Amino acid sequence: MTRRLTLLRHAKSAWPDGVPDLERPLGDRGRRDAPAVGRWLAENVPNLQLVVCSTAVRARQTWDLAAAELTSRPDVRHHAKIYYGPLVEVVRDLPPEITSAMLVGHNPDMEDLVEHLTGTPTTFKTSTLAVLGTELPWSEAGPGWAEVISTATPRG
Repeated sequence: MTRRLTLLRHAKSAWPDGVPDLERPLGDRGRRDAPAVGRWLAENVPNLQLVVCSTAVRARQTWDLAAAELTSRPDVRHHAKIYYGPLVEVVRDLPPEITSAMLVGHNPDMEDLVEHLTGTPTTFKTSTLAVLGTELPWSEAGPGWAEVISTATPRG
């Protein structure tokens, strides 16, 4: 069974004074770019079944704006481990019946996860996506587990 794991770094955030990191919202550019992410997903990852999103405000806002562009909405779970890590544990815990999942999170964790799972260094600017493919179960995620199928950085 082929599995697809899509990784998305949140869109560009704002840096308001006195706002804790977890509560930082998207900036203007992020609000423009996140819908472009959704359009890219609609064209390139049409069978997305599950999204596991960071609890950070900027990640949740990115997903909400991207999801508005989809005709079919996947199930969404918000998980603090996307913010605090380790991400590989989130991948290993994905339900076995799911064949297409996405994590919405942060850097450097997204870059580190892609390199860990595929051996391929990948740069994650804001709004960057990477689609990984594997024949192995989620529970076996580790070094060499997948290959990079595509990457994109949609802009609005």
